[in-house]
Amino acid sequence: MRVRDLVESWNSAADKGRTAEEFRVRLHLGDAARLAALRDMFPSRTEEELITDLLAAALQELEESLPYIPGQRITAEDEHGDPIHEDVGPTPRFQELTRKHLQRLQRQQTRQAARR
Repeated sequence: MRVRDLVESWNSAADKGRTAEEFRVRLHLGDAARLAALRDMFPSRTEEELITDLLAAALQELEESLPYIPGQRITAEDEHGDPIHEDVGPTPRFQELTRKHLQRLQRQQTRQAARR
């Protein structure tokens, strides 16, 4: 989800699953004021939901902004027949680490659910 899509999302009732782990943050005063303004504008959303959605959108946009750095190896061709080189920039590493941590979190969540 992109930041610009959040307002529409906040007007709907959909909610996503959450991790068992909690993260504590201390906000800058201006950010806390903006968060309070959003809470007032969207009273059906908790501060936690707003922060979670904002963070998810920011992480998505961050991943999309990571630079593509072409490597030597050609991995495909585009629709014009031009070569597409492997990405040796930070994106593949970020995606690999994301998958690794997602699997860890899913295993953790499964173990905790089994204990209940």
